[in-house]
Amino acid sequence: MQTYERNTSKKPGAEKPSAPGFLRRMCAVVYDALLLLAVLFFAAAIALPFNSGQAFTAGQYYFPLYLFGISYLFYAWFWTHGGQTLGLRAWKIKLCNLDGSGIGWRRASLRFFAAILSWAFLGLGFLWCLFDKNRLSWHDHLSKTRPYFMPGENNRRPN
Repeated sequence: MQTYERNTSKKPGAEKPSAPGFLRRMCAVVYDALLLLAVLFFAAAIALPFNSGQAFTAGQYYFPLYLFGISYLFYAWFWTHGGQTLGLRAWKIKLCNLDGSGIGWRRASLRFFAAILSWAFLGLGFLWCLFDKNRLSWHDHLSKTRPYFMPGENNRRPN
């Protein structure tokens, strides 16, 4: 896999990709949230027959855990298989390790839980990229991953 840190050629278009801006990130977040919502509706429809077709109650703790697991799999699978969710692909953002290599399941898991932490502090973890010199958020720092803005590329894996 191509690494972005080692690219030293002076050809046009060969420069190191930059980190995406805050607005671009938030647009990808909204896009992915809508997709995840659709996935969660489908997951709930699948689980409903196992509850005799009845609505889930607050006392049934396994249902929120099930939906949380589906959410984790949604993000982690996309990040480990090409570094892009559909929202990231639409906004030309790709996630990589700091050296430009692909993200494994361990880093994806760390990033997922760190992103929850970023949201838990009223989104301050996401806003952090506005003040960080490398435009990285809390979950980028904690998981040792980074998003790259890939202008002019279709962001597809080579065959």
